[in-house]
Amino acid sequence: MFTLFFKEIKEFFSSVTGYLVVIIFLLINSMFLWIFKGAFNIFDLEMANIDSLFIISPWVFLFLVPAITMNMFAGEYKSGTMELLLTRPLTEFQIVFAKYLASVVLVLVALAPTLLYLFSIYFLADPVGNVDFAAIFGSYIGLFFLAAIYSALGIFASSLTKNTIISFLLGLLFCYVFFLGFENLSYLISSGKLSNFIISLGINDHYRSMSRGVIDSRDVVYFLSVISIFIFVTKLRLESRKW
Repeated sequence: MFTLFFKEIKEFFSSVTGYLVVIIFLLINSMFLWIFKGAFNIFDLEMANIDSLFIISPWVFLFLVPAITMNMFAGEYKSGTMELLLTRPLTEFQIVFAKYLASVVLVLVALAPTLLYLFSIYFLADPVGNVDFAAIFGSYIGLFFLAAIYSALGIFASSLTKNTIISFLLGLLFCYVFFLGFENLSYLISSGKLSNFIISLGINDHYRSMSRGVIDSRDVVYFLSVISIFIFVTKLRLESRKW
């Protein structure tokens, strides 16, 4: 399983596209946080925090994660190596989980350089070091769970088609629907309780509190549940190819 995991990591960085995806992600975040004037600019906010990163990242992740996952299964289908992969001494679950784990790690690799923002605000703070590290690291945990759930959705999307562009668009659609789709649907419901329930089915309701550094067990359970469901559904998708 770990051989397949490292293969996916290596393949991602063996092409210019892999580096380009990471660079674009960092460039967009940096432009909004440090260059573009407005509500997200750290200098304009005059506050020693990187809350803007945790507001912008879910939207950038909508494109970053599907770009990472789009080739995971679609590429195997297109090249005809999926059947060969299924003959290896690996279960369908191990194949799915190895590719899923590689996707999450690749997103974290893209996210890791943003820690430089943290060191920057450490020295920009007045006095120096006046930064709420606990809240910031709590927010990073929220981003980790967001990356994990988007990756599960993206992997499932990639298992549905051999066309990488369609895989990307499906991944983008699934991530958007789970991030804001339920919240938008709730506006059509007049019942307060039903509306709140529908909102709770979406990612944003659970990510919102985590992005403020508040880790609630109910939010963790939600993320783990959705991740497990889509890993399982992707496994079923692979098994269906044998029928």
